[in-house]
Amino acid sequence: MEAKATHRYIPSSPRKMRFVIDLIRNKTVDKAIEILHFDPHHASKDAEKVLRSAVSNLYNKDANIKHELSDLLVKEVFVNQGPTMKRMLPAPMGRAYRVRKRSNHLTIVVATKELKVKEELNQ
Repeated sequence: MEAKATHRYIPSSPRKMRFVIDLIRNKTVDKAIEILHFDPHHASKDAEKVLRSAVSNLYNKDANIKHELSDLLVKEVFVNQGPTMKRMLPAPMGRAYRVRKRSNHLTIVVATKELKVKEELNQ
């Protein structure tokens, strides 16, 4: 069983978010939450929020089954580039510099360990 959560239009560049996301790829959920909670990067707060949302989505998918956090894996994590706002910054001698304020879309897929093992056996 798996569940997905997305957060769109996060106001930071995709490159900064990928530094944080690479830390939790293919880890157990409890370990990933621990890593994100104590990571000093600003992007880790948004990533932790989306990860907790994905876990909550998995719990809500089937209320009859109780899942432990240690039995869940971060199956898939990716960051896509969102829209870029273009702004002008005043510069000396009547010039102007272009400022690009980037954004990103974060998607996290959480799965149970049994599903991950079955997929590896099929390949």
